[in-house]
Amino acid sequence: MTLRNILIHPDPRLKAETDPVTAVTDDLRALADDMLETMYHAPGIGLAAPQIGVMQQLLVMDCDKDEDSAGRPMVLLNPVVTWTSEETSTYEEGCLSIPDQYADVVRPTAVEVEWLGLDGDTHREKFDGLWATCVQHEIDHLHGKLFIDYLKPLKRQMITRKMQKLKREKARA
Repeated sequence: MTLRNILIHPDPRLKAETDPVTAVTDDLRALADDMLETMYHAPGIGLAAPQIGVMQQLLVMDCDKDEDSAGRPMVLLNPVVTWTSEETSTYEEGCLSIPDQYADVVRPTAVEVEWLGLDGDTHREKFDGLWATCVQHEIDHLHGKLFIDYLKPLKRQMITRKMQKLKREKARA
């Protein structure tokens, strides 16, 4: 497994639409393993392929916070939200591509998602709580949408300027 570099906003790849996965291959399985390793190392609870510069509809997530658990790593290919609850909830979201920046985002409390698994089968599951927030956040990445896009323009611009400064500092280091 290989740790991948996570793109930092602003990067045009983070704002682009991704392509559907057309076949489950060994290369794709290796990419999913790399993404899980990168996500856990970051540390984070979700990572979408465009965040590492791969423009495919692939995301990984694991919102199991139980220290005694082995976790519940999930790999979703071509995920689609098929149902959303009318009830909403607010979570303070962050993003591995927007380090150390957090903001409240309102999303449906529960969602049902359908996706292709690494086993080649179609899966469907209802997510709620943190899992629902995470899967929606990661699916947004596959469509070029960031959590800061839900914020008021001034707050979004402020965070973008901080990320531009961070990128300049990293480039000098």
